Amino acid sequence: MNTGNCLDLKLDNIMLSFEDPMVLAEFMETQLEKPMAFKLDSTGRPVYQSRNDFGPLKSLRSIPQLVDFGLATKLEENDDWGVWPIQPDHYRAPEVILGIGWQMPADIWNLGVLLWDLIEGKELFQHIHDKQGRYDAKLHMAEMVALLGPPPPEVMQRYQYMREYPWPEPVRREDDRLCETAEEYFDGPFFDTNGRFLYEDLIPNRTLGDAVSFLEGEERENFLDLVSKMLIWHPNRRKTAGELAEHPFLQPKQSHT
Repeated sequence: MNTGNCLDLKLDNIMLSFEDPMVLAEFMETQLEKPMAFKLDSTGRPVYQSRNDFGPLKSLRSIPQLVDFGLATKLEENDDWGVWPIQPDHYRAPEVILGIGWQMPADIWNLGVLLWDLIEGKELFQHIHDKQGRYDAKLHMAEMVALLGPPPPEVMQRYQYMREYPWPEPVRREDDRLCETAEEYFDGPFFDTNGRFLYEDLIPNRTLGDAVSFLEGEERENFLDLVSKMLIWHPNRRKTAGELAEHPFLQPKQSHT
């Protein structure tokens, strides 16, 4: 991750190799004793049942690999900020929706949401689609307000300044509508001139702390501290990848013998 790029981070784009060659060896042995179920297709070829459970992890040293960079975005050489829409809906950073300009910290937000989903086993933002299943930025923003509180004045000042800022070229939405600003693209506005959220009735009754259900004790507190350094309204206040790598939650546990 660097200043000029924004990655397309989501669970679909993360691959893990087997942590130990013995995993496959043991799998082959079990297949000799108890083969997987299969059926024959119309041509007589066997189609085996998929297998995604290979038992407990033998090691935690497997390194994730990012794949499919087709939707990753790179800023032009002379651009300091990007303004057009990026990122998958669920992982989209607030600065993208508000149209205040994005840089590398948008990846940190994206990574924070992704980490939450991995640890908790469920999505952090649970109600970002309307009844027709379409992405609704108002609902997404309402959940951000619930979990993080209202945006700080600096973000609101830039939002008001950038609201009418036109993109260099119009961007076409999925409904084929051409949009010239983030406000048009995401069906804003979202806040009034005083920084008050315009859809307070959409704000759910939940907080970031309440949303943690899988972890307990010190591990829970460390996890909350980590994501609270990533999921921040102001992009420049988020920790960098290097700083986050030193966080206690990401350090290997010491074994006691």
